[in-house]
This record gives sequence, C-alpha cells and structure tokens, in this order.
Amino acid sequence: MVEVKPSAVSRRLAAWLVLLAGPLSGQTSLSIYSDGRVVVRRTVPQALEKGRTSLTLRLDGLDPATLFSPDTSVGLVSAIARPSTDRDAALQHAVGQTLAFVRQRSDGRSDTVRATVVRVTPPQYRLSDGRFLLAEPGEPLFPPDLVRTVPEVAVVVEATRPRPKLDLAYVTTGAMWEAVYQVVLTGAGCQLSGAATITSQSLRADTAEVQLVAGSISRARAPAQPRFDYVARGVAAAEVREEARVVSEQAVGETHVYQLPGRLSFEPGVPVTTALFPRAGVSYTQDFVIPGALPWRGFLGQSPAEPNRVPVEVWYTVKRARGTAFGNRPLPGGTVQLYQADSAGRVQLVGEARSEHTAPGRDLRVQSGEAFDVTAERVQSDYNQEQLPPPRRGLPARQRITAAYKVTITNAKPEAVTVDVRESRSGVWQIVESSLPAEKLSATEIRFRVPVPATGTATLSYTVQAES
Repeated sequence: MVEVKPSAVSRRLAAWLVLLAGPLSGQTSLSIYSDGRVVVRRTVPQALEKGRTSLTLRLDGLDPATLFSPDTSVGLVSAIARPSTDRDAALQHAVGQTLAFVRQRSDGRSDTVRATVVRVTPPQYRLSDGRFLLAEPGEPLFPPDLVRTVPEVAVVVEATRPRPKLDLAYVTTGAMWEAVYQVVLTGAGCQLSGAATITSQSLRADTAEVQLVAGSISRARAPAQPRFDYVARGVAAAEVREEARVVSEQAVGETHVYQLPGRLSFEPGVPVTTALFPRAGVSYTQDFVIPGALPWRGFLGQSPAEPNRVPVEVWYTVKRARGTAFGNRPLPGGTVQLYQADSAGRVQLVGEARSEHTAPGRDLRVQSGEAFDVTAERVQSDYNQEQLPPPRRGLPARQRITAAYKVTITNAKPEAVTVDVRESRSGVWQIVESSLPAEKLSATEIRFRVPVPATGTATLSYTVQAES
C-alpha cells in the first residue's frame, strides 16, 4: 500500500498507484434485470479525505453517463472511460516511436524489421536508413506501455467529509434472467416449484452478491453495446459468507427484488440456475373455454353457412390463498410448464405458457394450449339487419344486427366436462335468447357454462342483438 501524504498532489498520486497496481479487492453487488440491464454497485477500498480525489479504476462495460456514488457525501465531478487498447489505437500512440515488425518471408520463415511510425493514415514508416515504407512492414510488436489490457475509467470525486471507502454504482448490460415454473398435476392438487436462470452474454463476475429484479421498468436510453467483457471481482474466496440457501424478497418501488443467497460467479455462455422458493403443494382448477364469434367493435357481419371448427382453449388456475407462504409470495413473470404422470408414472409435458407478474394473493392463471378430446363447431344460424332512425336530427342512422349462433361441443373423454363459451364486445349489445342461462361477467363479456356428458355431445344456441 502506498502511504498517503497530506498534500493533495501526493494524495492523488497515491490513489492512482494503489488502484492501478492490481485487481481490485472491493465488494461487488449486482442487480440483474430480465431485459439485459445490470446495476453494478462497487465498494472501492480507498479512503477519501474531504475535497477532490482522482482515481483510476479498472472497469469494463461501463457506461460513464450512468456512473454515480450512492454515498450522499460523495459527488462525481468527472469520469473519462478508456477501453482496452486495440491495434489501431496502439499504432496511433506509437507515432514517433520505433517498433519491431514481424514479417513472413517467401520461404515460410519469419524475421523482424525495425521502423519508426511516422503516421498511421495514410501509412508511413521510416526505416533505419532513412527510406520510407508506405505500408506496414509487418505485424507490429508493441511494448507494454502502449497497451492497456483492461478498460479504465479516470474518476474525479468530491467528498464533503472524510469517507473510509468509495461507493460507486452504474448501469451496464450483458446478463439477463428468466423465471421458469414447473407445475406437476396430481389429481385435485399440484406441486409447484420455480427457479431463476441467469444467462451471461458478456458479464463476468467473481463471488458477487446478486439480486434479481422483477417488474415493468421503462427504458429511456438505448442499450449500450459492450465491446469487452465486464469483470466484477468480489471478495476473496476465504471471505465468502456462508448463508442459508433461501432466496429473500422485498418490494422496492413498483418492483420486487430477490436476494440470492451467498455469492455467485458468472462467465459468458454458462447459465446459473437457483431456486426461487421451496416446492409448494396447492390446489388448481382446469377450464375449457371457447372464445366468442363477435368482433370486439365495428360491424357484426354475416358468416358462411357451413359450420366451422373453433378451438377449445385449456386454462389452468393455480390457487394462491392469502395468508399462506406460497400465496403471499410475489411471482415474477416467466414460463409455466405443466406436467402430468402417465400410467407408468413418467411425467409428461402437457402444457406451457407465459405468465405475467403475479402479485401476492392473486391466482396464477395460464392458457396451456388447446384440448385434444374436447372439440367444437360453430355456425351462424340466422342473421338480420334493420335500420334505426337517428336518435336526433343531424346524427347518422343506426343499424341493429340480430345474429343467432349454434355451438356443438363433442367430448371424447370418459368423464363429463363443463365448457365455457364466452362472448365479449364493446358498445351496445345483448343476448336476447339462449338455450342456457347467460352469465354477465362484466359490462363487455358474458359466459355460457355448457355441461357435456362423457363421450357425448351438447349444443348451445343463442341470439345476439347489437347496434352499430
């Protein structure tokens, strides 16, 4: 460690030497978002005196526009980010210097030639005898002082009082996460487990504290494309905390933050999966739903005379009662996979769907696909248009459409089922006649519950009247 002198110049020089001497040993904390954003929080073990201090940090993937200090006693004055040195940049810095160049000979062997870099564009190189080459003599060999192996950011901060360390935070990209839930259906109940999988595209982290953030968060700035791998170095392996392997959760603003236990390491292309909660046993319901024939708005037209096949959607609702450990847990949006055992006890994937963020106490409801053994056909059995006078002078005339439908449902299962036929439409409309009661779910949606016997058929008839 370099001794810090009282003078401002010596203090700045000490900071530069300490932070450039080797990898930082400060703690790293990462908040990873499902859209690829990562909030990086670094604690740099550098004491700050009151006033300004210049530091050079080795940080990759940094967007300097997002850099700040969460410490209210420390303000960022400036930050200059310099990437790792590439070939062109090294040649630019070598202007005026003499380099060795490796060149291939016609016999397949190689040798070196020394030349002074006069300018890079257009290429001008002066040999030792004074002659010029207007092309590169070969592949340049650069001395270490011309190559920056790790991206650096020169930071100037100002502290209103002495601080024992420097806290920094910024936003980068390079990793994302997703939640996947497995629901194993067992009779009237199910077993549900969930895990988060973190996938790194360019993020590298060594023993970092990690939080996963779930929520709908707007994005105002275009995502920066990191040119290099970001390396987050945390505490040494001997300092890794031993904690219970349980994910904790808390609400922060309009998001939910999941703290992963212990410390994790990441490298590009290597997914890391961790359980979000203990397996839970809960009840569920299965529904068969036939979507309606009415357009949401606009003209209600005449349909072809032939019956048309309509899908029978399969919906599952996983119950999440308040006051239970599973019901009180917020579930991040993700993929829900439904499994059921066959006669030999082998679990088979019977459905998959995307789920939205599910708040505590709300049931998890997903459409898993379409039914195989429950089918339906629908036909428009009657259609009529009539003109209505305008409600008052100066307004256009209206039309009243009356349309009748017949839905035939066939059940090939050995047990009876109940199928919901739903119609939804905006504006003025009503069911004027039906073979089964119409249940009004909202101002825009009604439902018919149609019982269908085992290996049998049921028919629903209804007449709709709408104005346009």
